[in-house]
Amino acid sequence: MGESVTGGRSTNKTVMARYMKLTIPDGKCQVMYVWVDGSGEMLRSKTRTLDFVPKCPSELPIWNFDGSSTGQAEGRNSDVFLHPVAIYRDPFRLGDNKLVMCETYKYDNTPTHTNHRKTCLEALKKAEDQKPWFGMEQEYTLLDTDNQPLGWPKNGFPGPQGPYYCGVGTNRVFGRDVVEAHYRACLYAGINISGENAEVMPAQWEFQVGPNEGISMGDDLWMARYLLHRVAEDFNVVVSLDPKPIPGDWNGAGMHSNFSTKEMREPNGISEIQKAVDNLSKNHAKHIEAYDPRGGKDNERRLTGRLETSSIHDFSAGVANRGASVRIPRGVAEDKCGYLEDRRPSSNADPYAVSERMVRTICLNDI
Repeated sequence: MGESVTGGRSTNKTVMARYMKLTIPDGKCQVMYVWVDGSGEMLRSKTRTLDFVPKCPSELPIWNFDGSSTGQAEGRNSDVFLHPVAIYRDPFRLGDNKLVMCETYKYDNTPTHTNHRKTCLEALKKAEDQKPWFGMEQEYTLLDTDNQPLGWPKNGFPGPQGPYYCGVGTNRVFGRDVVEAHYRACLYAGINISGENAEVMPAQWEFQVGPNEGISMGDDLWMARYLLHRVAEDFNVVVSLDPKPIPGDWNGAGMHSNFSTKEMREPNGISEIQKAVDNLSKNHAKHIEAYDPRGGKDNERRLTGRLETSSIHDFSAGVANRGASVRIPRGVAEDKCGYLEDRRPSSNADPYAVSERMVRTICLNDI
């Protein structure tokens, strides 16, 4: 891949690589600050040069940006502050350069409306003795620059679903280069990525992060999303987190969230899992509201009770049932300990908001 097309012009990646080989002065470091914007599902970033190589986020300076351009402030009072919270190696600039996940705060030091990390961390601290673990499965769709799913006929549809899930072959799998590059970028960065696979709808993929304990789940997943969008740039491909990118008999995209506490993971933890499911059943509406950026409106298109989803209106649970709100894996039921899988969160859900809601319901009995 030597070129990519942008705005009708070509940019040459080979020429770009020449400049990226240039050394930078000793002690200098480029740090990319990354944050969630006012949409609650997209990311923004900008870079500053430091005169030292940071080892932890607390060493990094608080910075700011124009919140009126990201949907997070008014033009007459536009400064929004970036508080670094998690640091990663930079797989694009390499060397000592870093990526940093940030929280966003308004002029009066209160969190912006899309900063769900702060309250998530507060809930997790209250439940830290229960050692909550998370594992999240991020589904997404790769699109061409015309917003058509990658590899689909331009004036029609591919063959019905069936051969694409975990598939192999040019006529079954589209965009593997993007997926493989993203996987390596995450491993290099220090993200706890645990796997990937082609999904049921052609051009749809999934990667998994976890198990992570506590707030690192949200940090790692948001940064993994950033890397996915950034890697896709190099392939001139668009990443969609829309939970139902193609209407009709095509699978939607979710962010299935696996959860356990210390007691669930211990012998006979199935009784704790059953208590958790009972709590979840009593709190369905609150979870639906927290499980996409629009209070459930996005998930209405996906959670129809068909195509491996439950109905958005009803709570259900079952062993090995991918049509239930909450699935108990077959192995967990047999071992009588382990974890549960909440299949309701949409692909564009905020992992901080999902983590917080699960902890408040299951660990803190906020029902």
